[in-house]
Amino acid sequence: MWEEINDCLYKKFVFANFTDAFAFMTKVAIAAEKQNHHPRWSNVYNVVEVWLNTHEAGNKITQKDYLLSETIDGFF
Repeated sequence: MWEEINDCLYKKFVFANFTDAFAFMTKVAIAAEKQNHHPRWSNVYNVVEVWLNTHEAGNKITQKDYLLSETIDGFF
């Protein structure tokens, strides 16, 4: 479940290994580029953390963030 923290949607994803985490990030990167909406994220080994907000809306959560979060969930 995504959490709303400091004007961001946040979620932590845990995978079996680095390869699975990286494959997930690759899918997200392609989808984000298609939606022209890019996440702030981090990856350490098998953990990917994602923060979403909309810069052009004053770094607030918008419909763009909810749409991308739904897309990201579809890859997990």
